[in-house]
Amino acid sequence: MGHSGHRVRFSSRFSITSLTATIALLAGAVPFTAAAAGELTPRAAVDVSRFSTGWSNPWAISFLPDGRSALVTENESARVYRLRDNGTRTLIGRVPKVAVFQPGDAAKGGLLGVAPSPTWDGRKDKQVFFMHTTASESRVVRMNYDGKSLSGYTVVLGGLKRGSNHHGGKIAFGPDKYLYVSTGEATHARLAQDKNSINGKILRITKSGKPAPGNPFGNRVYSYGHRNPQGLAWDRKGRLWSVEIGQEAKDELNLIKRGANYGWPGCEGVCSAKGMTDPKVTWDHTTAPAQIAVVGDDLYVSTLRGWKLWLVPIDAALQGRGDSAKTPVYSGYAFRALAKVPGRNELWLGTSRSADGNDKILRVTAG
Repeated sequence: MGHSGHRVRFSSRFSITSLTATIALLAGAVPFTAAAAGELTPRAAVDVSRFSTGWSNPWAISFLPDGRSALVTENESARVYRLRDNGTRTLIGRVPKVAVFQPGDAAKGGLLGVAPSPTWDGRKDKQVFFMHTTASESRVVRMNYDGKSLSGYTVVLGGLKRGSNHHGGKIAFGPDKYLYVSTGEATHARLAQDKNSINGKILRITKSGKPAPGNPFGNRVYSYGHRNPQGLAWDRKGRLWSVEIGQEAKDELNLIKRGANYGWPGCEGVCSAKGMTDPKVTWDHTTAPAQIAVVGDDLYVSTLRGWKLWLVPIDAALQGRGDSAKTPVYSGYAFRALAKVPGRNELWLGTSRSADGNDKILRVTAG
């Protein structure tokens, strides 16, 4: 539903400024300025096409095991679609009990992340997991998807405090087949340092919601000291990366390690406090990094306030050169939903709350 056919090819010979200006002219986007771009040159060719339209704030994209279709959640409508690689989509149902504090404000909760079971086939394994807010809490739930529609509703993990915002919300199965859950501190900053709280954390749980074996503190907590962690993605060496929205100073790209403390609320960005783990890359707080995906040896980060898709070479991040090496490769919309297409150097990237009310999912061919 909503094929568009607009396709633009960008070569590494173009500067970022000319790249985004061309996109703006052909896709109706607003380019960022040469001064903001720093006249950087993209590291690889980028091919962008708008292949699915008519969305209402898509929050998460998660591929089914077939690698050719993904489940996509809509934030306020609580609708879930199956989107195929030819751009067609099918409504498969709604997640019940979803509550948004203030419609029209992306910070106020709603339907957030989605993660199909790694062995989902619609027959023997029908399990699909969601994270959403209710009127009183945030929770992770399990539903059944038989290839046609969603059914059932089981709370896997409840009791997450919810405030007016800072929900986290990304969920993903790791290479170890356990479910990782990013949780915000729900505007209660002190919870981030409380290892007995499940807020302000990255959690690692079983499909039934129990602590996964090998967790550092014997509970569900995998890492702590987080304010509002969003994206989760693993690189080819099995390292877990996350992006996090800060408060007033810095937004962060973090390499997540078992049992590590990422500093909030005592630290925001790089700090010298003992026992705190510094981010690998930071942005000014006007960026709001939303989600993350890995293509080859590069990280791609979508941003809500920054209106850009960023590329960060993994080696540069690991060597402490991430801030100087990060590069904006596409601009013009607020972006959130982001996922790598299995088996391809391709991303699906969703716009968020477009001014015309018609959000889009784009194909981005990377490198």
